[in-house]
Amino acid sequence: MRTRTLLFSAFLLGATPANAQTVATFEDLPLSTVDTYYVNLSAPGTDVGFHDGLAHFPCIYDTSGGSSYWNYCVYTNETDSVTSGYGNQYSAKTGIGYGGSAKYVVVYCANPATYAYTMNLPLTGAAIGQAVSGFYVTNSTYAFNAIRDGGYPATKFHDGDWFLLTIKGFHGGALTADSVNFYLADYRFADSASNYIVNTWQWVNLAPLGHVDSLQFSLNSSDTGSFGMNTPGYFCMDNFTTDETAEGVKTVQPTLAKVYPIPAVNILNVDMIGSGQELQVLDITGNVVLTTYAAAPHTEINMAPLAPGSYELKITGNGSTGTVKFVKQ
Repeated sequence: MRTRTLLFSAFLLGATPANAQTVATFEDLPLSTVDTYYVNLSAPGTDVGFHDGLAHFPCIYDTSGGSSYWNYCVYTNETDSVTSGYGNQYSAKTGIGYGGSAKYVVVYCANPATYAYTMNLPLTGAAIGQAVSGFYVTNSTYAFNAIRDGGYPATKFHDGDWFLLTIKGFHGGALTADSVNFYLADYRFADSASNYIVNTWQWVNLAPLGHVDSLQFSLNSSDTGSFGMNTPGYFCMDNFTTDETAEGVKTVQPTLAKVYPIPAVNILNVDMIGSGQELQVLDITGNVVLTTYAAAPHTEINMAPLAPGSYELKITGNGSTGTVKFVKQ
């Protein structure tokens, strides 16, 4: 069964550093009214993006031909989770930010020079050269509805289709080898009942990328044509969180674990190096609701008895502890 999805880590293991975290919530960025979005047409063709937390969120407008086209990042408080099509490109399918907040970012992940679906996001200040904890992600209404229903040039998804967000890091000017993959839609399951399009805010853990100066976001889809990807190249972001590690604190190379599928339905798969780890599932209050042990590098956790909602998987063993957040449908 083809169910590989999101690559997580068991975090930085060993000595526990004294970390400071900075969260870009976008709530303090100005908008003139409700159901609107950021627009800055002051310098077409140049980066007129915005800062929040310890990152710069780029945005480039093109006003040639009497219209305004944009690439990369726009912050918004749009709430339309229903209307299909390009005219509703500034809304998340959730209709609201993470945790009920008003504002979030819509990313149109398209490079205006190369037409590739990639975007670079630079860190700023104390975050440069440090780790990024992660961010919450969901689909835009535009992309979600195109995947669900189709709409030129996008084709309605069928079994075998997928929509993938990949994040990599730059350090010292070079693209690092590590990457994190998150499927915004996945129709590759042997049981089609497990197929999904993400429509809730879900945490993407970027600890496996290690220390970075900037991030590269890329989108790919199984739905492509002669001009490239047909699926609208959008996703939504909230609570972008950086870790600024104190000087002189020792960290250890992360131990990687694959946890999938996310969202989980009845089974949560955990692939690790070695065996013998204790696996605990905690609810949102921190209570342990399930405990098992990894008798082999691949372990299946039965999630059927648990109610839908947000959980955390705690992996303990071999002298280390790590956690992974996930959602059970």
